[in-house]
Amino acid sequence: MKISAVIVSVDYGDILVWTLRENRHVFDRLVVVTSPRDFRTRRVCEHFHIRCEVTSAFYAGASGVDLLAFNKAAGINHGLRQLMQERPPDRDDWYVHLDADIVLPPRTRELLHKVDPDPACIYGIDRMMCTSFDDYLRYAALPAPQHQNQIFVRADAFPLGVRVARLDPDGSGYVPIGFFQMWNPVGSGVTDYPQYHQSAARSDMLFALRWPRRRRHLIPEIVATHLESEVSPMGQNWNGRRSCSFGPPPASSILEPNPQPYECERQ
Repeated sequence: MKISAVIVSVDYGDILVWTLRENRHVFDRLVVVTSPRDFRTRRVCEHFHIRCEVTSAFYAGASGVDLLAFNKAAGINHGLRQLMQERPPDRDDWYVHLDADIVLPPRTRELLHKVDPDPACIYGIDRMMCTSFDDYLRYAALPAPQHQNQIFVRADAFPLGVRVARLDPDGSGYVPIGFFQMWNPVGSGVTDYPQYHQSAARSDMLFALRWPRRRRHLIPEIVATHLESEVSPMGQNWNGRRSCSFGPPPASSILEPNPQPYECERQ
């Protein structure tokens, strides 16, 4: 089982610097996709020696016309193309779309192998919601092991995030959303993200709904941690980063010539 990942990070370098140090060893290949003006993300990738792809596709429509909206799916597709051009996928290749603000637990790689996933299916996980930099530092300083005594899965360090399960008349049920989605391109025939929704919203659900309910599965052995700088309303960053910086900002000279747009006063 070979596992490759695509992470989109546009103005998320302040969080990516924390998540990459935990996640980079999970994957055989990892591509971070960012925009031309995001110097901070590029610098973080350089520090961890992670491949960073730069594209303007986030703000361009199908005809090349600039958009005010943020087309995250276009960036995901750019990363997927890079992986496939580097090495065409085979039956043993699994791809993961992972958000830049997600920390995976230490045993993730081992547990993904134990799942023995079905190549015809898509997989998701749960996440705990950490809503401040200080809370994460306290947790990271002395974390409670998520997996205990080889039998218990502990997911109580932070509140558990909601799952998405469509209960409308179409009965589509559980949908693994975009913070973590794992699939096999050869086994499923799915090689790209639906790109026509011009924000970071809904494209992940449309992607997951390409699989029928019987092929959409939760991996209960793995619970991630979602990092936020503050308690944010749903959709705050769907059209680009709006929330405050995660942790103290670096000296402004380090970010020249493109300081991040999301520095703000803390309450």
